[in-house]
Amino acid sequence: MEFLPLVLLVVVFWLLVLRPSRKRQQEAQRTQAALQPGARVMLTSGLFGTVVSIDDASLHLELAPGTVVEVHRQAIARVVTDEPAPTETSTDLPTTDDER
Repeated sequence: MEFLPLVLLVVVFWLLVLRPSRKRQQEAQRTQAALQPGARVMLTSGLFGTVVSIDDASLHLELAPGTVVEVHRQAIARVVTDEPAPTETSTDLPTTDDER
């Protein structure tokens, strides 16, 4: 009976920390294993590129036309399916009565 709080603490820790972490890791492994040349991806650093070729532990990404870099597979954060349309931003600042 005195071990019940410890057991409950371990179960809660597993449910809140270890289980979600393991799911994220498995999802990342599935994403990296399913990569194909021509896929548009985002790196963990935030750079976007298109997969040119794939080796065992690395792949070659084209970041801009004619710019190909080699990155480790684990640097892939996600595969980009649809990019949101760019939004127009106004460069005009609102004016106050003092500025008129």
